[in-house]
Amino acid sequence: MSLGDLTRISTNLQALQAYTYLQRTNSELGVRQLRLATGSRINRAEDDSAGYSIAAKLKAKIRAQEQALANIGDAKSMLTVAESSLNSIMEILQTMKEKAVQAANDTMGTEERNAIEDQLDALAAEIDDIVADTEFNGTALFTSTTFTFQVNAEAGDTFTATIGTLSAAQLSVADADLVVSSAASASASIAKIDNAIQTIANKLADVGAYQRRLSFKLDNLAVAKDNYEAARSRIADADFAYEQMQLAKLQILQQTGIAALAQANAAPQAVLQLF
Repeated sequence: MSLGDLTRISTNLQALQAYTYLQRTNSELGVRQLRLATGSRINRAEDDSAGYSIAAKLKAKIRAQEQALANIGDAKSMLTVAESSLNSIMEILQTMKEKAVQAANDTMGTEERNAIEDQLDALAAEIDDIVADTEFNGTALFTSTTFTFQVNAEAGDTFTATIGTLSAAQLSVADADLVVSSAASASASIAKIDNAIQTIANKLADVGAYQRRLSFKLDNLAVAKDNYEAARSRIADADFAYEQMQLAKLQILQQTGIAALAQANAAPQAVLQLF
């Protein structure tokens, strides 16, 4: 650092140097105040170019993970809709079995058995209605299509689930399948209904297994997102205690810089004593 000669007044080197350092202090003071105002340590790429790049990538990953968490939630909701319909079908099948058991008793006459068969036919039709009405965002759920859910931020990190097709005919409980005109035919119908109940129970178990796996993925992804958020925070977020300490120091340097500049501007007046 050059030292000026007080007898040379055309260039006040002390004042220039005081001004230069005051400008640096003011600039650094502005940076610290901006960090306190925004809560971010990196507000421009020039603040920390490497940190800015890393933080930007982490932020992109975190936002993608947040969407993946929402995707998992939607997937669980879709499966819950399917589960609700399967539970309704299970209740219908249980009612069917109750009626078939009633018809298998020889205390029932022809009219009573006919009434029971009419009720069984209506219940079978209701099963088909439930299957047809089970949709999520306009997509039929009881289909052979395999549903694919994006469950993380990386390409290809997916989860698949297949609910499968379903109908009263597939369950062998359709109009033509259940006959209760005699005790023997009613007993045969009971066996068919039992098989249908087992089929629905298996589908419910599959849906439950899918939901459980999605719950594990949800918990794991939430923890991973928190860890990435912590990593990004350490790079990009301002440490308020440190920034406030630096701000106090810079405010003092600003005041002393202004005082030094004032003294440096007044120093050349000593030359007047030579006249």
